[in-house]
Amino acid sequence: MSILKFIVELTGSVMLLLFAVRMVRTGIERTFGASFKRYVTTAPNLAAGTLTGVCLAIILQSSAAVALLAAGFAGNGALTFAAGLPIILGADLGSALLIQVLSFDLQWLSPALLAIGGAFYIKSDRRKLRQFGRIILGIAFILISLRFLRETMIPIRESTFLPSIAAYLERDIITAFITGAALTFVMHSSVAAILMCVTIVSIGALPLSAGVALLFGANLGSALIPVWLSRSMSPQAQRIPVANLIIRGTGAVIALIIVSRLSLPQWILAMGNAQALINLHVLFNCTLLLTLPVCRLLETPLKLLLPEAQSTEPDNPMLKSALDDSVQYNPTLAIASLRREVLRLAQILETMAEPAMDLFREFDLGRMKGIRSREAVINASVRDIKRYVASLPDETMSKDQRDLIRELTEYAIALETAGDIVGKQLLTLAQEKSEDGVRFSRAGSEELRTMHDRLMSNMSLAMNLLVSTDLESARLLLEEKNEMVRRERSSRKKHLKRLSKGSAVSFDSSNLHLETLRALNQFNSHVASLAYPILYRGGQLLETRLIENLDNANDQQ
Repeated sequence: MSILKFIVELTGSVMLLLFAVRMVRTGIERTFGASFKRYVTTAPNLAAGTLTGVCLAIILQSSAAVALLAAGFAGNGALTFAAGLPIILGADLGSALLIQVLSFDLQWLSPALLAIGGAFYIKSDRRKLRQFGRIILGIAFILISLRFLRETMIPIRESTFLPSIAAYLERDIITAFITGAALTFVMHSSVAAILMCVTIVSIGALPLSAGVALLFGANLGSALIPVWLSRSMSPQAQRIPVANLIIRGTGAVIALIIVSRLSLPQWILAMGNAQALINLHVLFNCTLLLTLPVCRLLETPLKLLLPEAQSTEPDNPMLKSALDDSVQYNPTLAIASLRREVLRLAQILETMAEPAMDLFREFDLGRMKGIRSREAVINASVRDIKRYVASLPDETMSKDQRDLIRELTEYAIALETAGDIVGKQLLTLAQEKSEDGVRFSRAGSEELRTMHDRLMSNMSLAMNLLVSTDLESARLLLEEKNEMVRRERSSRKKHLKRLSKGSAVSFDSSNLHLETLRALNQFNSHVASLAYPILYRGGQLLETRLIENLDNANDQQ
């Protein structure tokens, strides 16, 4: 019975730890959204790239998440191989430093973090404060889970089976190494796996030598996670995680051999076994950074190992309509076909909106014409959607199906309007800025980039919602719409303050700045309009906010 209790308590502690790490990461992702792309892809040199990786890993509490971000940006050409590897290796160091912070005895902080995080998350109406509350609660849950884990392991260390397992792992470091890699891969979190290992060693339930083997295995496992998760990406995206696996895996094996043959230095052991593990983990990741000057040499062999896929399709699939006339008399399949076409429309719009702000920084007439040409594809798609909907036999559909078709058609029209905003407003404003030689102030430029980052994040959320029709995602999208309105108002006020202080740059760019703000907010409003019918059907949206009985309202005044 004690074994069963141990397994249940251990599983509960580990699950709480994993949930807490994920809670912190999702809170930060929802707070900053697409801004990470700008931070990740603009590092000017190796040192800056490494520092970017360190910071992102500490913020996201996951080196694997940073690796996936870098792989995704490499896949769409926004990040080169040489710039991506320093970010991933820096992320591994940031993850190690995070483990050092979380390993301190911070249990006294848990009640305060729960109180502050709970107040922000439950009581605040502002989305950003709610997400900060989520982050704080997640950190509190991490500390609580580590305490649970420690309390679970203390009684069992005196049992018969755990010492025997520990002794076996101490004798067979290869098995311990593989166990550490497998455990990290299964948990999908090197932070959680190494924290658990450090906790077990700290109470004496596992000898240091076995903990060291588990530690190096965990480093191998953490490099396997992004390779596995990026397996469906393009070869260009896969090369960076594979290179990281080669570097980290080779380093872990070499380090294990060295440590198994030599005794650890006294300065590493001076502060106890648990701290020795953390010191070794940080030292290992610092050592891997020494490979940065030569690691870019891996790009050539990896290009041979993972060559670019040769497309046998002469036409771009994005330009092919998803509407299927053969299923018009089957309402379910017709609606599915219509939904696919609207999703294709949204994807084309995303390819227009994403590079639009780049033209404000560095205008390119050819690139602008290429972006604007997609507007014709969107218009043609909307015409096809209207034709397709008009040809559907009304008598074969239920009321709910007719309502859904109307909603999808209205959203397609909203996306067409959003495409007009990009083609006729944003691109025109970028061209005017270039021709007139206007410069935005540093603060104004940062405000516009931040709004654009959030807009692209909302675009991605809307496309996911188009497929899932999830109520929580719809609420989040509507909250983001309100947040964009607030940001536009805030940026306008800041801009006017800069004008009142006599900023010449702000004066010259005033009209362009305000019109760009308005265009970004209008674009976002059209994208977010998908949330309204979904929330209304779910009973989470009122038909009107107006007071129904005006006479009663006047009587109350």
